Amino acid sequence: MKIERRFTTSGQSPYASIEFRTTKSEIRNPDGSVVFSLDNIEVPASWSQVAADVLAQKYFRKAGVPARLKRVEENAVPSFLWRSVADAEALADLPKDQRATSETKAQQVFDRLAGAWTYWGWKGGYFDTEEDAQAFSDELRHMLARQMAAPNSPQWFNTGLHWAYGVDGPARATFTSTTPTASSSNRRAPTSIRSRTPASSSRSPTISSTTAASWTFGCARRGCSIWLGLRLQLLQSARREGEAFGRRLLLGLMSFLKIGDRAAGAIKSGGTTRRAAKMVVVDVDHPDIEAFVEWKVKEEEKVAALVAGSKIVKKHLKAILRACVNCQGSNDDCFNAEMNPALKREIKLARREEVPDALIKRVIEYARQGFKDMEFDTYKHRLGQRGVSHRLRPEFQ
Repeated sequence: MKIERRFTTSGQSPYASIEFRTTKSEIRNPDGSVVFSLDNIEVPASWSQVAADVLAQKYFRKAGVPARLKRVEENAVPSFLWRSVADAEALADLPKDQRATSETKAQQVFDRLAGAWTYWGWKGGYFDTEEDAQAFSDELRHMLARQMAAPNSPQWFNTGLHWAYGVDGPARATFTSTTPTASSSNRRAPTSIRSRTPASSSRSPTISSTTAASWTFGCARRGCSIWLGLRLQLLQSARREGEAFGRRLLLGLMSFLKIGDRAAGAIKSGGTTRRAAKMVVVDVDHPDIEAFVEWKVKEEEKVAALVAGSKIVKKHLKAILRACVNCQGSNDDCFNAEMNPALKREIKLARREEVPDALIKRVIEYARQGFKDMEFDTYKHRLGQRGVSHRLRPEFQ
């Protein structure tokens, strides 16, 4: 490939025109206690504090970065692409607690990402000349710093750790191509999980059957072992989901997508910060395209209703319980709305907020049995999740 420079100049740092600033990132509990703190991190001056926090808290490599590095010479690779490993001799001169450090500069992350990509590209024979490889690396680093482009999260976490720092690990059951034209004959298993990390945590199997029953549960089963991406242009029906078909209603695309989304939600992600998600692409001319586009919006509305509703229900149930417990009446009068004015008032307020009668009766029965307090789970949005089914996190109070 020939790479034309658009944002950088040959022989000049790709960050030459970019201003950087030093800042701090921290996470605090509601009581003010510090959960995470990292001082003196360096990020582009144009980045918001949120972007700096995400980089520092999620994407910086926190452990296993050698404090001293040395380059590994490779005859067939340009010197600027030589990978680095721990310098054992230099590290031996340092105290043990200073031999490993963490990333603290955005440039370190940009360099390891772009460096690893360029290194793999050179090894694969993609570049016409060394200058093209250098231009590719410089342009990518500049674009990352200016937030003109960004990779998927697994890249930020893992890519370049082996190339930049010599971080290694046992191989897994994945395969990589040895030439630009990949085929089953020129694939090989990497000797290290870090030497050729996957470009994404998503896989995209092709659906070749138009019969929903023949692939739906197979996809759900495979989704339990891989992070699933589906292109659902073939599951087309003459009618939309929910339309009458004889004496039955059609179960179309959306019904089966919801099955897959629930399956993906039960899978632990390969990373440490979020659950697995299922990526789906639907053609714009699909009969259910409007329902598909509105699906996430409606799921977000459900989450909002659960978050707000759980807090409203808890408030009223607690008030009903207090009305029963604090009553000075005799026998069962405290649990009878006609004999306990405070209870009658709280029940009326609860019903006005659509609190179900079944829950109201349950709380009154708890009070009758002698309970002075009760637990009712409320929910809040769980940040950092992908996918349609937004996870909720219970709050135990």
